[in-house]
Amino acid sequence: MTTWITVCDTCKCDDWSAEKDALTDGEVLAAAVEKAAEGTDIKTRRVSCLMGCSHSCNIAIQAKGKLAYTLGKFDASDTSAAGIVEYAQQHAASDTGRVPFREWPVAVKGHFITRHPPLPDAE
Repeated sequence: MTTWITVCDTCKCDDWSAEKDALTDGEVLAAAVEKAAEGTDIKTRRVSCLMGCSHSCNIAIQAKGKLAYTLGKFDASDTSAAGIVEYAQQHAASDTGRVPFREWPVAVKGHFITRHPPLPDAE
């Protein structure tokens, strides 16, 4: 079962400026997450807007049949990206998607916004 990291590539942190920044903070974070995920079994994708603008930069971690999480308030750094990928790997290793708090990478602590139960298999 594949675990996905979805990164909002339109996110802009409060100090973002079109005059000084060629890329959005979301684009910078997406590139860092993609690089950090290279060589792992984690898949990445970019979307334009996760509708969490007050929590930018936003990402989602999802896999079929598992709890899904939305995280935000990241800076667009390699440290954030490494923590996101590390957490996604822990999510992938879990049968339910639940990872004990004591095992969370420091880089994701304080960044959880929502948790969603998996969709039912049948109607």
